[in-house]
Amino acid sequence: MTKQFFITFLFCLLLTACRKSEAGTKTVNTLYDTSTTEVTRSKVTEYELPAPLNDRPEQILRRTGYTTSYNKETRCPNWVAWHLTKTHTYGRHQRKEELFTEDTDVEPRATDADYYNSRYDRGHMCPAGDNKWDATAMRESFLFTNICPQNHYLNKYEWNALENLCRDWARRYGAIDIVCGPLYTSSTPKTIGRGHVRVPDGFFKVIMCRTGQAKAIGFIFKNDGRKVALDDVVCTVDEVEQATGIDFYPALDDRLENRIEASARLNEWQ
Repeated sequence: MTKQFFITFLFCLLLTACRKSEAGTKTVNTLYDTSTTEVTRSKVTEYELPAPLNDRPEQILRRTGYTTSYNKETRCPNWVAWHLTKTHTYGRHQRKEELFTEDTDVEPRATDADYYNSRYDRGHMCPAGDNKWDATAMRESFLFTNICPQNHYLNKYEWNALENLCRDWARRYGAIDIVCGPLYTSSTPKTIGRGHVRVPDGFFKVIMCRTGQAKAIGFIFKNDGRKVALDDVVCTVDEVEQATGIDFYPALDDRLENRIEASARLNEWQ
C-alpha cells in the first residue's frame, strides 16, 4: 500500500465521519411512544405543560410519569400534566402495593394525618392506573403533591370514569396530553387537617390529541359528589383557561392552539 493511497483512504474515512456527525445534529421529527412529539437535538417538546404561573406560588416538580406545579399555600398542586401513551396504559405494577407519602421535596407539605377522618378521599390527579408501566412512576403517583382532597363519590364514579376513558383514548389514538387539577372559587375556602390543606370547590381536566386531526376537550366537575353525565360537564379548553387562569398547550402553533381550544365535542372522541 503506497503512502499516497494510505493518506487518501484516511481522508475518506474522516469525511464520512463528519457527514454522519452533521446528520446527527439536524432537527428531526420522530415518533415518541406512538405520539407525534417533536425531538430537536434530543430535546423533547412537552406539549402537555401549561405556561408558567405568576399569580400564585408555583414549584415545578418533575416525576417519572408526570410533572406537577405545587402550591405551598394550598398544599395541593396547581396542576398536574402528563403525556399518556398506549404503552403506559399497561403494566404489572399495581397500586395495592403503594402507600400515600409525604413529598420531602416541598415545604410546607400535606401529610396523611391531614386527610385522616376528613371525610375526603386522597384524590389522585395523575392516576395510579396511568403509571402501572414503571415501579418508580407508580410509587411517585402516591406523593401528596399529586393528591387533592376529593369528594368520595366524585373520586369513585365520575372522576374514575373519565380516567378510564382517557386510557381508552390513549389506546385508540396512540397518545394524548392531559392536564388536571383543583379549582378554588370560594372566598372562604374549607381546609382539612392541622396543615390546613385547602379543599377544592371543583376539578378540571383538559385533554389534547395530536394524532390525525388535532382536537382538545375540557371538563369541569364540582367537588360535591352529585351524579352528573359527562355531557353535562364538557367545556372548551378556553373555558377551562378562563376558570383557572392557566394557559394550556402554549407550545402549540398559535393558529392550531386557537382552533382546538375554542371547541369541544365529546362525540368526536367516542
